[in-house]
Amino acid sequence: MTKALMARLDRLLANLGYGARREVQALVAAGKVTFDGAPLKDAGKRIAVTADLPQHLFVRGVPIDPPAPLVLLMNKPLGVVCSHREDGAKIYDLLPRRWQIRDPALSSVGRLDKDTSGLLLITDDGDFLHRVISPKRHVAKTYLANLDRPLSGKESEAFASGTLMLEGEEKPLLPAQLDVVDDKTARLTITEGRYHQVRRMFAAMGNHVVALHRERIGGITLPADLEPGKHRILTAEEAEQVFS
Repeated sequence: MTKALMARLDRLLANLGYGARREVQALVAAGKVTFDGAPLKDAGKRIAVTADLPQHLFVRGVPIDPPAPLVLLMNKPLGVVCSHREDGAKIYDLLPRRWQIRDPALSSVGRLDKDTSGLLLITDDGDFLHRVISPKRHVAKTYLANLDRPLSGKESEAFASGTLMLEGEEKPLLPAQLDVVDDKTARLTITEGRYHQVRRMFAAMGNHVVALHRERIGGITLPADLEPGKHRILTAEEAEQVFS
């Protein structure tokens, strides 16, 4: 059995975004931090950082946020960006304010551009992030694309051929699967993550994507009842389904 990581209470809560260490120490001194219902008196007390810690440790009567590693599933709405550095509204603005100063920081697992909605994973686990986006993993991603013009009927064969070239690139795309929904709507499953890949694939066929929505990453499907802008915390077992 892996030995649980031990952390000072004030450092742990500061890393979870509950304030600077002095602020956390003040919370402890005021009796606002409890463990199994009993106020903790020592901000320097070492706490075992386990997955079930939120069941025991409370701040102001509310269970603490899950400690790292954390994986979130978000239904990304249109109009927000995934980068910390881009201007404009960000996916991180949709999360609790203190989560924006967690350490380690939360980052999106890959990106969806401002005009693409749907399933997005967010994590503070660098190993998980790199495993998902690694070109060696070929994690499948499924998108629902609404098109400007009717499909020509040639897309399925072209996308599945493994020979389609995108403008400005010298390496052909890996085979991708197209499932036609109607004459202007299709589901496309790809196993790469090139820049604006889905839009560029349809552009290569003389069409234009007017709306794009990601429905699935690996074995994880966007829940039908998760509204745009909302998120859910995934268990370690649920997160690993991305590789199934």
